[in-house]
Amino acid sequence: MIQRPKGTADIYLDEMAIWQYVEETARIFMHDYQYSEIRTPLFESYDLFTRSVGDTSDIVQKEMYDFMDKGDRRLALKPEGTAPIVRAYVENKLFGPEYPKPLKVYYLSPMFRYERPQGGRSRQFHQLGVEALGSANPAVDAEAIALVWELLAEIGVKDLKLVLNSLGKKEDRLRFREALISYLEPFFEELSADSQKRLHSNPLRVLDSKDKRDKEIVKNAPNILEFLSDESKEHFETVKMMLEELNIPYTIDSNMVRGLDYYQDTIFEIMTSSKVFGAETTICGGGRYDGLVEELGGPSDPGFGFGLGLERLILLIQKQEIEIPALYELDAYVVGIGEETNVATLKLVQAIRNAGYSADRDYMNRKPKAQFRTAAKNEAKVVLTVGEDELAQQAVKLKVMQTGKEVSVPFNEIYNNFERVFNTNTTDMTAFNEFFGKE
Repeated sequence: MIQRPKGTADIYLDEMAIWQYVEETARIFMHDYQYSEIRTPLFESYDLFTRSVGDTSDIVQKEMYDFMDKGDRRLALKPEGTAPIVRAYVENKLFGPEYPKPLKVYYLSPMFRYERPQGGRSRQFHQLGVEALGSANPAVDAEAIALVWELLAEIGVKDLKLVLNSLGKKEDRLRFREALISYLEPFFEELSADSQKRLHSNPLRVLDSKDKRDKEIVKNAPNILEFLSDESKEHFETVKMMLEELNIPYTIDSNMVRGLDYYQDTIFEIMTSSKVFGAETTICGGGRYDGLVEELGGPSDPGFGFGLGLERLILLIQKQEIEIPALYELDAYVVGIGEETNVATLKLVQAIRNAGYSADRDYMNRKPKAQFRTAAKNEAKVVLTVGEDELAQQAVKLKVMQTGKEVSVPFNEIYNNFERVFNTNTTDMTAFNEFFGKE
């Protein structure tokens, strides 16, 4: 038997209902915040990610799926969302005067990283992300953070913590980098193998090490917040003030750096202490990347964005037993009793759908009791029953599931005016009975 590749998942039925709820809720929030959807290719030039993410990052060195195509071009499956959108921004000249500033876009997309699969971490994973390009206003930072914070609150996720830091400008990081290397060099032999490799190539990543010994060493490392320029200090203080004005709680972690080289100034993570992951885990992260557009050949337009891991969010929803409302309600279920009702049942279901309502029926020749159970399980608002007597009379038995009352409705009323039948039925039972001459 051919099986799905390791690190991928099949999503269906009840779990898919959770995914669809999250995605639909996210789309509503995005449009409320005036973010429009953007879709970029699943594969891009390999060079896009080495230039943006950084050739010393784990993504490029260890995790990226890259390959040569039949035209001998080196390509990579998309490992993150920001670089492709900035590439599209530059290539399509979305910075032109005919486009809004800032340009606010969002994406819902699968991505790919070759890493060890575990809870909430897959080789094909999905992200909800936003990018706001063209404004350095700290309100853009605060608004994006507020968006995802309120989205998670709307979904009902608990045990969340917002963590902030600032990486300053490029010049600030260079000064901090030198101080950090000077601090870490005496501890070289005690550092983990990964941190030893990173010490001179990407020392900020040592601050983000998960190794217990590394964590102890960096506790007394220089604080990046002490190396910020006046401009970066003012920006960060304004972001914090705005979040306070919005009543969004946060903590500061000066050792948080994020894993991508393009970040500067504000960065943030939303973490959960839920035991579903066994340890405190990041479900959303992002920040400002004011030099990336220019790095990829565009103007010096600033940017801010985040990515929210949907697999981890779905696991949290399941673990916390958050009730998910039905997105697609069943308006009508047609019960057919006997094979001779097969055609009439099909015509009734199609007439109801053509009137703009959702409808279903049985296709397995099950007994009426089993069909009624299905209708109840799917919370059908009305059930229409067709048997031998109903065929002879050319009228269905319509039952209102909420009230339990039943009436007889001519087939023609279903075919020609189901909207009136349904609305009268579900809003005013007395008027419905009067309409059909019932006492």
